[in-house]
Amino acid sequence: MVQRLFGTDGIRGKIAPAAPNEKAALAALHEVRNVCPTLMRLVGEALGHLIDTLPGEGDHVVIGWDQRPGNKDLVEGITLGLRLAGCTVTHIGVCATPALHYAVLWHKARMGCMMTASHNPATDSGIKVFDSDGFKTSPALEDEISSIAYALSEEEREVDQIDIQELSRPNKKTAENWAIKHHPEWLSTRFTLLQSLFGIDEVACPFIRQPLLLDCSKGAGSTWLAEWLSKNGIKSKEISHAALELNRDCGAGDFSPTASWTFEQAAQSEHLLLKQLKPAASGTIVGAALDGDGDRCLIVEATEDGYKIIDGDAMADTVAVAGHRQNPTWIVAASIESDLALLSSMSRLSPTTNTIETAVGDRWLSHALREHLSETDNMPAMIGVEDSGHAVLPSPHPHSSGSWSLVGDGAGTLISYLLARSVADEKSLMNRGWKQRESVKNVERSLWDGLNRLSDEVENLAKTHFESCGKVTQWQRKRLEGEANLMLIEARIDDQLLSLGIRNSGTQAKISVSLRLEAGMEHEKVSGIIPILTRHLAEAMR
Repeated sequence: MVQRLFGTDGIRGKIAPAAPNEKAALAALHEVRNVCPTLMRLVGEALGHLIDTLPGEGDHVVIGWDQRPGNKDLVEGITLGLRLAGCTVTHIGVCATPALHYAVLWHKARMGCMMTASHNPATDSGIKVFDSDGFKTSPALEDEISSIAYALSEEEREVDQIDIQELSRPNKKTAENWAIKHHPEWLSTRFTLLQSLFGIDEVACPFIRQPLLLDCSKGAGSTWLAEWLSKNGIKSKEISHAALELNRDCGAGDFSPTASWTFEQAAQSEHLLLKQLKPAASGTIVGAALDGDGDRCLIVEATEDGYKIIDGDAMADTVAVAGHRQNPTWIVAASIESDLALLSSMSRLSPTTNTIETAVGDRWLSHALREHLSETDNMPAMIGVEDSGHAVLPSPHPHSSGSWSLVGDGAGTLISYLLARSVADEKSLMNRGWKQRESVKNVERSLWDGLNRLSDEVENLAKTHFESCGKVTQWQRKRLEGEANLMLIEARIDDQLLSLGIRNSGTQAKISVSLRLEAGMEHEKVSGIIPILTRHLAEAMR
């Protein structure tokens, strides 16, 4: 039986030694969530067999990785598989995921592979795959990769040990610290374009009254981003060098989009950023946290009695409000887990503002925005966002004037927000809606598909509850591309908008219930649907 190897964002699992054979490696991924060099070799061969189906030309693949101790063996495994399939491989070394995206464009490669597990502990790793345009794999391609990997595992393909040693090495390595040189240069180009997008001549951030504490989760950005920010007028200090390892008590991975702390709670925290924050006037930006592979960012702002997270939704709103001063036509994509107020209130900027709701995962943000890209010398007025701090922004192609890619880069997200905040009309920023997510763990996911009898039962329970809360109108049960098992319900209660989503996890044995309400809507009674549905799903799916 062929099972999907990929979750919501690539393949992830606990790093393990090489499996005795390929069938064992596949079983270990599904049964105990292990990834090993044997699995990576298999994935590399499958990717090599499919490379001609991707956009672009040639067989060149670039590989980068973050600082996880077990990545060396995994990189050798993926390199071996790709070279066995006839690909030419270049290693760019330690980098952030957005730098790997850039390397694909810079080297005019057919494919890029990033070895990372994002914000997961350093004991985990995995792979994210990019095509020649810098876009992540589609579910259809991932199904093909999975099918080929399973088919290859049934074949006898012996390779001489000498050949294994040779083919586990790349055809070429870039100069040492390639990414540490090119990522800052690329950010500088985007910094200038963002200044133009927002109509800014000089950088002024009065809402930062002390050095910005920067926490790059001991990832690649920790070696250069604070210095780059300081040189560009945003005085910053990196603090994650003191972390024991990547993502350990540091970075964005430990923060939720709605988190807040009192001064005392922050000071007593084990998190490196929180415990170093200093009290400041309410509204002051005091810190920023990226995740281990550098593709997302969350910002910390001082409040009257502590600190709170500025999440991806709030950052996107600020960017669009600021950008609207120069360009009234904006495109905003947001996932189904983003603040409903972001999508429902964007039209306040202009009737020409286009809002798009997408599946969970930053690749769907890019997918939604991609069709709106066109050749232009000016930065396109668009942003895609998830509340977790993933933001997708346009970036100029390094070799094609007027052409644009779409990249999720925590460093780019940070500077776009700080520049936008410096000119945004705060009175125009959205009033936050209300949202809550609850998960039911240890369930049999095959019992839910968003269409079956259980799905109908859940819809009826929801409708009955909402009708007890007020007048229900405009009831819709919807699906979204990229969410094969999602049941998305949209409705109005007393003419106020709500959204209810139920979906299986892409990587774990759990199902999530997500409720979002429009700004100003009383949530106390409406939110009673969450325990009703989680209890019902727990009983029906165990």
